[in-house]
Amino acid sequence: MKFESRTHWSSQLGREMPFNVYGHAGKPMLVFPSSGGSHQEYANFGMINAISPFIESGKITVYTPDSIDKESWLAENKSPHHMAQAHEAYDRYMMHEFVPHIRHQSQWDKAIIATGCSMGAYHAVNFALRHPDVFDTTIALSGVYDIQGFTGNYHGDPIVYHNSPLDYLWHQHDDWFLSRYRQNHHIIAVAQGAWEERHIEDTRRLQAAFAAKNIDAWFDYWGHDMPHDWTTWRKQMPYFLEKLAEQGII
Repeated sequence: MKFESRTHWSSQLGREMPFNVYGHAGKPMLVFPSSGGSHQEYANFGMINAISPFIESGKITVYTPDSIDKESWLAENKSPHHMAQAHEAYDRYMMHEFVPHIRHQSQWDKAIIATGCSMGAYHAVNFALRHPDVFDTTIALSGVYDIQGFTGNYHGDPIVYHNSPLDYLWHQHDDWFLSRYRQNHHIIAVAQGAWEERHIEDTRRLQAAFAAKNIDAWFDYWGHDMPHDWTTWRKQMPYFLEKLAEQGII
């Protein structure tokens, strides 16, 4: 498997941002880390190994950037507004620096995949809903989709609101967004074992929002013996990639 460990300067964040690249061809897949995770996490927890057949066969190239969650949604010393401001800088980094780098390196001019586990699933869904022209395929595993779980009551702060899918999706009436949501591919999965209670609740609420907006999506609830853990996600991810391959999406 082709592997590169790289770094580049982000003017949006004012620092070097490391990332890894796995693969030589295929549809780019951007992996958002779990809570406060690093660019090494996906490989360290066996996820790259679990999906290696899709990488080695040239179906996908995997990009794993760093997170800044500890400066945004996990920064308990900050107000919700300042949490959201930090996340907005991360959004600008992704859209204006990292995604253009992916396109340039891979020579890929079409939409890409967003994925992640736990908090990475939140990011995957949020980025895909905010930028449906950039991400046409989402694989979100065991996510939370109501940002109030991190901020508490944010008293209607607009930049917090616009990063909370379970708030803004219900009030999305713009045909530009809705038409793209309805064309894109959404896989939202959760297990039903230990530590998944909140994630099951948020997944069901997101499913209701998608149904209300007439957005086709695959919401998949896995077994009660499967916990909120990498052991589950290592089983889910190759399963969903195989389904995408069968449909010719990758």
